[in-house]
Amino acid sequence: MNAEMMKKIEATMENLQKNNIKPFFVEKKEDVVPLIKTLINKGDTVSNGGSETLKACGVIDLLKSGDYNYLNRSREGITREEVEQVYRDTYSADAYFASSNAVTETGCLYNVDGNSNRVSAILYGPKSVILVCGCNKIVKNLEEAELRVKEKAAPPNTVRLGCDTYCAKTGKCVSLGKADREMYDGCKGAGRICCNYVVCAQQRHVDRIKVIFVGEELGY
Repeated sequence: MNAEMMKKIEATMENLQKNNIKPFFVEKKEDVVPLIKTLINKGDTVSNGGSETLKACGVIDLLKSGDYNYLNRSREGITREEVEQVYRDTYSADAYFASSNAVTETGCLYNVDGNSNRVSAILYGPKSVILVCGCNKIVKNLEEAELRVKEKAAPPNTVRLGCDTYCAKTGKCVSLGKADREMYDGCKGAGRICCNYVVCAQQRHVDRIKVIFVGEELGY
C-alpha cells in the first residue's frame, strides 16, 4: 500500500472516531477473522447482511463455525417466511456484520439498499455492528459516495443478483447526469436495489458501530 492511501485511511479513521464510530485497520484480508474474534464472544447471536467482502475475508465461514448462534438467512432450504423472520430476529443480535458502500474521509458511512434490512440493522437493533471495508470504499465526500454507488457498486451487484435493471444492462445508473433533486429517481424497475439512501454521521451510542479497514481492494 502506498503512503498516500495510508494517509487517507488514517485521516478517515480519525474522523470516524470523532463521530463515535470505532475504526480498525488490518493489512490484509486474512487478518480480519483474528481481529473479529476479539470483538465478539463464543455463543453470541450473530447475523449478517449480503456482502462479497465478508465472504472474501472468511467472516461468513467464521459465523458458520458453530461457535456462535448464527442467524443464517442463506441456509439451504430456507423459506421466504423464514428469511423474513431472520431479518426481524437480527435486531436482537449481539453482533451484525456487513460492509459499507462507501466511507467518507470526513467520517460518514454511506449505504444504499433495496430491501433495506441491512441499513436498518446498521442504524438500530443489534448491540454491535461490525463493517468490513476494503480501502477502495473510501471516498472524499458524500458526493463521491453517491457516484461510487451509481458507477461502481450498484451495476455489478445487480448483475451478480440477476436483477433486471437499467444499470445491470448499461453499467451505470439512469439518474447519472440529472440535477441534484433527481439523483434518487432511479430506474423505477421492480428489481431496483437502490431504494433507500442512508448516511451515518455522528453516532449517539459510542463505538456501537465498528469499521474494519483492510489494506486491499475488496467488494463493490
